[in-house]
Amino acid sequence: MEAVIRTRGLQKRYGRVLALDGLDLDVSPGEIHGFLGPNGAGKSTTIRILLGLARAGGGEASVLGGHPWRDAVRLHRRIASVPGDVSVWPNLSGGEAIDLLCRLRGGGRSAAYRDERARLQEAFQFDPRKKGRAYSKGNRQKVALIAAFAVPADLYILDEPTSGLDPLMEMVFQRELMRVREAGSSVLLSSHILSEVEQLCDRVSIIRAGRVVESGSLSQLRHLTRTQVSFAAPDGQVLPPVPDAHDLEVSQGRMRFTVDSDRVVAVLPALVDADVAGLRIEPASLEELFLRHYGDDVAGEQAPS
Repeated sequence: MEAVIRTRGLQKRYGRVLALDGLDLDVSPGEIHGFLGPNGAGKSTTIRILLGLARAGGGEASVLGGHPWRDAVRLHRRIASVPGDVSVWPNLSGGEAIDLLCRLRGGGRSAAYRDERARLQEAFQFDPRKKGRAYSKGNRQKVALIAAFAVPADLYILDEPTSGLDPLMEMVFQRELMRVREAGSSVLLSSHILSEVEQLCDRVSIIRAGRVVESGSLSQLRHLTRTQVSFAAPDGQVLPPVPDAHDLEVSQGRMRFTVDSDRVVAVLPALVDADVAGLRIEPASLEELFLRHYGDDVAGEQAPS
């Protein structure tokens, strides 16, 4: 099955700055694909190239079987996109802006569209009568989200789409995203909210310095790091040696250690023989997987100068 998005060796340079350095990315049909990395890693540059807003300096890119630069007009009728910082026309009402954005994609005129727009406006608690200049950042974001979801698309490219939304509206966004995925659409979701990505995404790609350094499902990525095992610390009892255990420690009445994810089953017999209580096995979170590649950067930022 042909990938909805496919890049190979994608490169982009701004002057002396190498924004993309041979980026390989695959998004499969019908999946929500998380795209993770800090500011400056190359996420937004990649998205601009995929949307035909910037031209790659090298490598290959395919979107819905077409070339994102040469076929941009045709592709944009099949793509809905939401940036992280939305600007709206100051003298148009929110409703007029939504209609205009949808008509650019070939929709926005049918009775079914009007019903869907009304449903989304109610769900996002959005007043479409105000002028664009009166909207807060969160309401400007709602304009783009409602326009994206009101007309069906084959592909949704979302770059920090919930920026400026409160937690309640983030839940509405998540519900709408699951709805379009169930309808068969594909989604590329760039987000700094790791819990959101962990909850929504089928697969994740982590980008660093213009390259994808890890890509796969969460279960696949978790096999690349260790699982934490903890249980109530035995009173006066020395735990027998546990095979494959690392970083053994005792704190707050619990004994903890880590084990390679593919060796979890091997440690269980020793724990059963020791009759431990309160056993808890916790696979690595997406945050831990992310810090596997960026932990040194975070530590460097926090280190005293």
